[in-house]
Amino acid sequence: MITYTTPEKVGVSTENIKKLIDKLEQKGFCAHSMIMARGNEIFFEKYWAPFDKDFKHRMYSVTKSFVSLAVGFLEQDGKINLDDKMIKYFPDELKEQKDENIKNQTIRHMLMMSTAKPERNWFYHKPDDRVRFYFENPLEESRPSGTIWNYDSAGSFILGAMVERVTGKTLVEYLNEKLFNKLGIEGAYMLKCPGGHSWGDSALIMKTMDLFKSARFVLNGGSWNGEQLLNEEYVKTATSNLINNSPFGLNEVNDLGYGYQFWRTCHNSFYFNGMGCQYAVCSPDKDLIFVINSDTMDAKFLKGEVLDYYFDLIYETAKDVPLEEYKGEPIGDKELYSLKNEINSPIQDKINGKKFVCNENPMGITEFSFNFGNDGKCEFNYVNEQGAKTLYFGMGRNEFGIFPQEGYSDEVGTVFAKGNYYKCASSAKWTHENQLQIKVQIIDKYFGNASFIFGFTEDLTAGVRMFGAGEDFLGEYNGYATGKILK
Repeated sequence: MITYTTPEKVGVSTENIKKLIDKLEQKGFCAHSMIMARGNEIFFEKYWAPFDKDFKHRMYSVTKSFVSLAVGFLEQDGKINLDDKMIKYFPDELKEQKDENIKNQTIRHMLMMSTAKPERNWFYHKPDDRVRFYFENPLEESRPSGTIWNYDSAGSFILGAMVERVTGKTLVEYLNEKLFNKLGIEGAYMLKCPGGHSWGDSALIMKTMDLFKSARFVLNGGSWNGEQLLNEEYVKTATSNLINNSPFGLNEVNDLGYGYQFWRTCHNSFYFNGMGCQYAVCSPDKDLIFVINSDTMDAKFLKGEVLDYYFDLIYETAKDVPLEEYKGEPIGDKELYSLKNEINSPIQDKINGKKFVCNENPMGITEFSFNFGNDGKCEFNYVNEQGAKTLYFGMGRNEFGIFPQEGYSDEVGTVFAKGNYYKCASSAKWTHENQLQIKVQIIDKYFGNASFIFGFTEDLTAGVRMFGAGEDFLGEYNGYATGKILK
């Protein structure tokens, strides 16, 4: 039974939680939600508005750990053997494959990401059947499966497809039946891939609390409220160090071994690991759980720092006895990170409402202009190959709206979705008197972000640099341009 308590009652310092959050915010970290617990007692839970406890968050590669749990239930029910070769379940897709290494690939090999071939980029190739695309891999480069760890996201997808073929149910339907209903997880769902299977390596969508409950279940060794749902042996093996995942021999927090779709990290801990810092870190030695959802698509270096901060400030300082209760200022309400404007630029009035005509550029933007509203609600107007666009942004704060690029994927990955637009939050600041920066955060079924930087010469010629970071979108927003002002 999950209950709530104060940090100090379970030996954790509120002051250190504040330090953790402060360090992340100083880095410009875009946190969405955070839960920390010891045993069954949650001692910290926070949501950065507009995110809240009811928001269903894209978990990205955390999804892989749930695929592992589904495979564990299949094995427990006697429907598979982990040493079965994948060709048993995908005979047609492997019929034309000449490589014996991939033909010998087993379920266990795939769980450990010790697969046979380099992964092909399905976002680039956009196949109409992702399962067939995986097994018909024509690359000659190969190695005996089961020998070398190499991150194979598509292999996790294939494991999920296998679960669906064996059960005749979608991954979420099967997980509902075997796990989610018991944990009180409702309304979780998963996006699809071309060919019809669930996007089992990246697209489980659920509440932050649902992820916490799942982490608690795994840290319990597969039991929930005293009932053993999944055999403990599978859970312990899945979360142990089964294969070396550190190609350079470094002792980084995310290179300390790999199990069955679970990562090992320091202090005998393991974790669910998703792109953009979706984490559920489980530390059995102190019975601590740390869950965070966020977006660091444009700052991958922060992935390791989040874990470092957590272990330094929370795990290592946690005591086995209660602490004196905290009497300082409470940790208040939080809002999604935004740029803060501290400079009044004289250029702003000079370019307000003026049109800039662009040279040929990778973004395909032919012209742009700015409208700086007196209320802080501003517009970046531009024309690209889709036509006229308007991005609304706040000066020194987030403006919530719609990112104007049409057709990014919706329910099915890589598939152009006519009329589909992603929700976003956009803020801006003058970093210098002649430099303006706009930060865009995509906050939808898909997460990503973009940064648009404009620098102006004395004659108001604009230099433009755009960075777009998303799993399979924002590619149009990368590159340089020059804009000449029309006077």
